[in-house]
Amino acid sequence: MRSLWTSTTGMSAQNLNMDVIANNLANVSTTGFKKSRADFQDLLYQIMKVPGSPTSADTKSPTGIQVGLGVKPAAVTKIFTTGDIVQTQNTLDVAIEGQGFFQVLLPDGNTAYTRAGNLKMDGDGRLCTSDGYPIQPELAIPEDAREITISETGVVSAILGDDSTSTELGNMDLVDFINESGLISIGRNLFRETDASGAAVVGVPGTDGFGTLLQGYVENSNVNLVEEMTQMITTQRAYEINSNVITTSDEMMQTVTNMV
Repeated sequence: MRSLWTSTTGMSAQNLNMDVIANNLANVSTTGFKKSRADFQDLLYQIMKVPGSPTSADTKSPTGIQVGLGVKPAAVTKIFTTGDIVQTQNTLDVAIEGQGFFQVLLPDGNTAYTRAGNLKMDGDGRLCTSDGYPIQPELAIPEDAREITISETGVVSAILGDDSTSTELGNMDLVDFINESGLISIGRNLFRETDASGAAVVGVPGTDGFGTLLQGYVENSNVNLVEEMTQMITTQRAYEINSNVITTSDEMMQTVTNMV
């Protein structure tokens, strides 16, 4: 019975959908997190009568008979809408208002990208992520620096020692991609470039379509709790309905068996 195997694919698809929803909900409080969405495709069709095939000397079948064989996962897509911008009043917290990612130098020498702007200073005064990965281009804050300022265009400055005027320490660049959904997630709020994402394009915040920087703010997760809960209920019901199809198919097979 085709329905047994068709509903099995439906249960597997809904199980994957629930996994995606669970990850979204688990990261509802993760700074800079981007939610995911599972996309599905129908499987091949068993064609029992081809549309347009002759039904008599003068007529043709208008629709034919095509029986679907289930569903399969097609993609799990990252949704890069902007999350809520929340004020923290922390000097080193920086939110990106608009397009762009911060560049991060990984321990293996490769570059990763992140939207999480809850930055820290390491023992050398370098701006880095919560894991100690330095932001690129590297920015070091002197030990005697005070009143650190990060402008909308990424200019980092501070008053040093007994100075009364601000000194420019460097610039924070942003990068963007033709297809940001093609980035690969590697955890720790980080993404890696792939052939699907295209090469990273470096730019100055506030120019050429790049977003501006907001000091003292962070971007929260873009997960919508109400939307995810609704999706979870729908997924649960779809899973239940598919399991009911398996039960019904089994009862139909039992009926045929009892007739023998």
